Amino acid sequence: MARIVIVGAGFGGIAVAAALVRAGFDDLVLLEKGDRIGGVWRDNTYPGCGCDIPAPLYSYSFAPNPLWSRRFPPRREILGYLQDFADRWGLLPRVRLNARVTGAGWDEATGRWRVSTADGGEIVADVVIPAVGQLSSPVVPALRGAERFEGPAVHTARWPEGLTVDGLNVGVIGTGASAIQLVPAIAGRAGRVTVFQRTPPWTLPKPDRRYGRARKAIYGRFPGLTRLPRLGMWGMTWVAGRAVTGHRVAGTLLRVLSNAQRNVQVRDRALRARVTPVEPMGCKRVLFTNAWYPALRRPDVDLVTAPIDEVTPAGVRTSDGAEHPCDVLVYATGFDAVDFLVPIRITGRDGRELSGEWRDGAFAYLGMAVPGFPNLFLMYGPNTNTGNSSVIYFHEAQARHIVQAVRLIAAGGRPLEVRRDRSDSYDAEMQRRLAASVWTGCRSWYRTATGRIVTNWPGMAAEYRRRTRRLRPADYGRSPE
Repeated sequence: MARIVIVGAGFGGIAVAAALVRAGFDDLVLLEKGDRIGGVWRDNTYPGCGCDIPAPLYSYSFAPNPLWSRRFPPRREILGYLQDFADRWGLLPRVRLNARVTGAGWDEATGRWRVSTADGGEIVADVVIPAVGQLSSPVVPALRGAERFEGPAVHTARWPEGLTVDGLNVGVIGTGASAIQLVPAIAGRAGRVTVFQRTPPWTLPKPDRRYGRARKAIYGRFPGLTRLPRLGMWGMTWVAGRAVTGHRVAGTLLRVLSNAQRNVQVRDRALRARVTPVEPMGCKRVLFTNAWYPALRRPDVDLVTAPIDEVTPAGVRTSDGAEHPCDVLVYATGFDAVDFLVPIRITGRDGRELSGEWRDGAFAYLGMAVPGFPNLFLMYGPNTNTGNSSVIYFHEAQARHIVQAVRLIAAGGRPLEVRRDRSDSYDAEMQRRLAASVWTGCRSWYRTATGRIVTNWPGMAAEYRRRTRRLRPADYGRSPE
């Protein structure tokens, strides 16, 4: 049997741990840097935080939840679902909390990994599975004068416990996924909200609805029926997926729907002009919301489109010379998604560092395996973010593939390493397809500074599942003994 270390206990880490335990691999530990499991749903506690993927899809296919309160649940329900799942599957005793991994090195002599933690500990493992996600390192822009701001300055992913904005002037920098949830949630509570926009986002109506008692009772008694709404939600995301992967009819349909939402919800022509996107739809994340435009119409909400010149002790000054007083400054500026596994130092065969291999942009065969790094398999690795469906669907596909890899390792007694020619061919295919995608149309968190797209999968989710369904031993070579 193989000793397995999983780094991270969010949805990805829990998914692969469950798959391994179900396959009979009991000797595993999940190293979690936080004080409880949950990943992004533990870290993001800002007002209004919730899921923008329908709950029937944002859950494990083999563990439906009949008790969701609504189609798009708030974060506390999602976190509760994951914690309950881990408890019921007996995974919590396998989690080591407050165990921040600082490095992992391949030991050529023993053919095993040595995993280091911040407290000076070391774990020897046959297999290492990083499952730290793509949205774990918040980005705070380097704004001139930011260090002089006298009030609280927080990132949405690091919202302090007890921070209240009631009656205060709040400046929100950014108009991405967290901002479109935060601003409607605090508008009316804060004294004034000032939103600093660089580029307006594309939006779509959020088909949300509350789930009643009858539905919960029926699905609780007959859990198999939960497959029906899951299938319906799959159909909805399939259309979105076809749109971002180049289908003209689907793309036109979504643009018409988005424009109609904006025209109906923003009657003021001047404001509508400022919130109308100029970039291709889909090149950045399309946002589901019913509350964003109504919030921007409020008299106590200001939308500022002039670039930020500097942060002052009392607020923000923009390039037009205007001063915007702020008691609290919120960075809704997303994450560093392109620098995978930072700041963990991973050293493979011949002393090569993974950061060096990825200096021109991260890559991995099927998003999971890197040549020169035996018995290392990533969850939610390069080019596995989805422009359609749910990332959990990808997690399950990766977990199944990794279980097959671990079986080979356990049966053969030797390390398993992806062939470089297979990895290079796969990466060339990914970049060729991505070069023709909508994601090249603007600057976004999907791309590195050089323009390489390292986060997104270029096709439909079903294609990824098909390509990962069966591990092909011919794709993998054996490391020297």
